[in-house]
Order: sequence, then C-alpha cells, then structure tokens
Amino acid sequence: MFDSVPRITLKTDSGEKNLATSLPPIRTISVLGAGTMGHGIAQVAAAADYDVIVRDVDDESLARGRQAIERNLAKGVSLGKVSEEDRDRTLARIKTTTRLEDIGSADLVIEAAPENLDLKQSLLRGSEAHTSEKCIWATNTSSLSITKIAGAAARSEQVVGMHFFNPVHIMRLVEIVVGERTSDATVEAIRAVAQRMKKEPIVVRDVPGFASSRLGVTLGLEAMRMVEQGVASARDIDTAMELGYNHPMGPLRLTDLVGLDVRLSIAEYLHGQLGSEAFRPPEILRRMVSQGKLGKKSGEGFYKWNEHEGTQKAYTT
Repeated sequence: MFDSVPRITLKTDSGEKNLATSLPPIRTISVLGAGTMGHGIAQVAAAADYDVIVRDVDDESLARGRQAIERNLAKGVSLGKVSEEDRDRTLARIKTTTRLEDIGSADLVIEAAPENLDLKQSLLRGSEAHTSEKCIWATNTSSLSITKIAGAAARSEQVVGMHFFNPVHIMRLVEIVVGERTSDATVEAIRAVAQRMKKEPIVVRDVPGFASSRLGVTLGLEAMRMVEQGVASARDIDTAMELGYNHPMGPLRLTDLVGLDVRLSIAEYLHGQLGSEAFRPPEILRRMVSQGKLGKKSGEGFYKWNEHEGTQKAYTT
C-alpha cells in the first residue's frame, strides 16, 4: 500500500559516476559566517575531527563566534558530556580568517550567511575562485532555492543544501536539499559528513521551504496568530505543544532562538512562492520586528531573555 508514495531518486549518469570516483575525501571544511549557525557548524565539524576554517567579514564577528564555541564546550565539560581533551582538540582544529582566499584548502565549504540570494551567489562565486575543482559547496539556507543559488556556480553539480538546526551542537537533524543539478556523489559525500558529525540526515527535493521549514514555519505563524487573537499566552501555547505533543521546545520559544527577523524573511518568501495564506506573516510578527524585538539575540521577543528562565516573562497580547 506504500508503493504509491513518491520517493526521491538520485540521478546517475556516466559523468556523475566519474565524479563519484574522483571526489577527494573531505578533510578540511570551511564555514562562511561565524554567527549563530556558522559557529555551531564549525563546532560540530571540529568535534568530528575535521580541520575547520571559519571566515567572516571582520575580526569582531570571528571573536564572538569563537567565544560562543568556547562557552558551549565549557558547558559540555561542566555537564560531563565533553571531556577536557575533546574540548581542547576541538578548539585547536578551528582557524579563523577574514580573507576568502584563505579557504583554498577546503574540500567542503558550508555557507552560513544571511538569507539573501545575491549574497549567497556572491559567496559561491568567490569560493569557487579560491578552492579546487573538486570542492563541494553547501548552503545552510532554510528556504532559498538550491537550484537558483547554484545558478551562479561553474560546477552546479557540486552545490547542495545542508540545512542544520539551531542550536547546531544539540539538534540532530540535517536536511540535505537536492538541487536540479546536484550529483549523486555530492549528496552521498554530504550524507557521510553529516553522519560523522553525529547528525541524522534526511534527503529532500528543492522546493520552497523544503520539508522542515514548511512544517515549522506553519506551526510558528499559527502560534503567533493565537497570541495575537488572545487565545493563550506565549508560554501556555508553547507548553501545549511541549506536553501535549512531546515537542522538545514550543514554537514561540523556538522562534525567539531562530530570530523573529529570520522567521519574517522566510515567511515572506514562502508566501510569495507558494501563495498560501498559511505563510502570510501575521501583524504581530511584523510589529515586533519593526520594534527591534528579534528574540534571544536582542534580549526580547516572545520571551524576555535577560531574566532567569524560571521567572522569564512571556508575551501575552
């Protein structure tokens, strides 16, 4: 009865078979961006014994990213989940730079820049200019088309989506997004990297929002509408999903971690691409972003993050 369910079949031709045998083993990973997702990806890559080069536009961003990694590892040590030796080895594997030309030794580039197509295409072109012809280029985009991003590539068969989840060092899922020209060899190489990082990879087709964003954004936007309509407080809506549906985190607290500005950008993109009212951003989201209430990174969103968790105030109406 399940034979009618559509499956993703990877594409294979003689050219891709040659690519499969010629792709080198991945030893060095470059991460473009040291922000929330970038430093998390760098941490799990280094913990998996890859040499890591993190590139960002200025030293201050790189310093903040490294400090965040150090805090994550220190907490892991205090909880007995990370040994001091593993902490030291992970940190020693991470190098930082502001120069794109310094990523030349990378076998895999993972881009973790803001959700802007032009920016991602620019980084792709710049990366190809400084890396080998066998280098794989993965984007951490949560919604933009892999095929459109790959339109800027000289080697689009080596461009793929590798969508991590926040916080990267804790969340196990990696969504591998297959563009129209992404090769089988590229997909399998990324699957192996994800598994070495102790992640659980899934493979999805390149459609707006992929699988995870379409589901997650729909739930998050509806939770916002419920707050807007006075159905319940943000905390009670989150508690309903955590205790009633066994979600590890409610949709509004998760929105605060992702960033309300990021959620708004994705919702606008999905609404424009799919035309579904389910993705139309609610007014409460637009208002909070305009007020600078972006979630944890700004100190306030649907929760006030400068307060102790036990007494943390949540948005009501």
